[in-house]
Amino acid sequence: MQQTFQSLKIGKYTIKYPIFQGGMGVGISWDRLAGNVSKEGCLGIISAVGTGYYKNMQFVERILSSKPLEAINFYSRNALNEIFKNARKICGNNPLGTNILYAINDYGRVVRDACEVGANMIISGAGLPTNMPEFTKNFPEVALIPIVSSARALRIICKRWSERYKRVPDAIVVEGPLSGGHQGFKYEDCFKEEYQLENLVPKVAEEARQWGNFPVIAAGGIWDRKDIDKMLSLGASGVQMGTRFLGTYECDAEAYREIMPNIVKEDIELVKSPVGFPARALKLGVLERLKEGNAPKIKCISNCVSPCHRGEEAKKVGYCIADSLGKGHLGDKREGLYFSGANGYRINEIVHVKDLIDELTQR
Repeated sequence: MQQTFQSLKIGKYTIKYPIFQGGMGVGISWDRLAGNVSKEGCLGIISAVGTGYYKNMQFVERILSSKPLEAINFYSRNALNEIFKNARKICGNNPLGTNILYAINDYGRVVRDACEVGANMIISGAGLPTNMPEFTKNFPEVALIPIVSSARALRIICKRWSERYKRVPDAIVVEGPLSGGHQGFKYEDCFKEEYQLENLVPKVAEEARQWGNFPVIAAGGIWDRKDIDKMLSLGASGVQMGTRFLGTYECDAEAYREIMPNIVKEDIELVKSPVGFPARALKLGVLERLKEGNAPKIKCISNCVSPCHRGEEAKKVGYCIADSLGKGHLGDKREGLYFSGANGYRINEIVHVKDLIDELTQR
């Protein structure tokens, strides 16, 4: 049964439609995509990953081998500021979020940067962001939204935040194993029934009620209005959708416009990542080079994520995630890395953000 959408209150902000656009990096959801999503009454989310690549690295202070040098440049504050400024020109005062992976180097600095440049909400996953409030204590107006994959993970966050910072999350994203990019599960668990999103949402919603009944946002494999209504019926307050926005003209990584309409189901696979989590990606670019045995030589330039240990994990899996995602954003189809959710093959045409949101909200 189709539900009537209610506006979503998170912290001090109100979102007209209960839909988040997932934060996607490098450079998939920056100013153009996030700005247009927020303009249409949903929550646009800017990815803070790899901002040094924004507009061909013109905001980066130091570059080596045509890549941002060190985390200070890979996660460029100047570029993040420019992205937010340009997104604001599109969406005005509508709420605007940013996604910051907990696994990155310089996590605390990037969180503070996001607060300073105007993020209304910070969404954070790829690990449990147990100390996120430490970096936002001077910005009480910023809503904090961790990403979890279980009720137990939410319990850990709420317990630590309440003990250390006298607060709980303003909302929570629960992400199932059909999402694009990094998963919060072991490889084999991604295929088990108990870890599928429809089985996670009721448990996480019940746990949230124990800590103040803040909104639960369901993510991972959400495709259409039917999926949204199903998640709302299971106890979610809203949904997060990433892959659907790969098929829009406003997607900041323009290569996806050409790639996605030609993808079939078999082109999408779970792969090993230097971040330490399995990741869902398309079988092209650097992943094809790996199979051919001619992938680019790995040399850590950007020092992007702490679990990689300065390129050691990259060497084990065969590719540098910073280099590969950066090349994907720049349109290098031979050596780029391209993430997609499990439903990416269902994109058969490129549409405008406004038309997609019209379809989802049936306004």
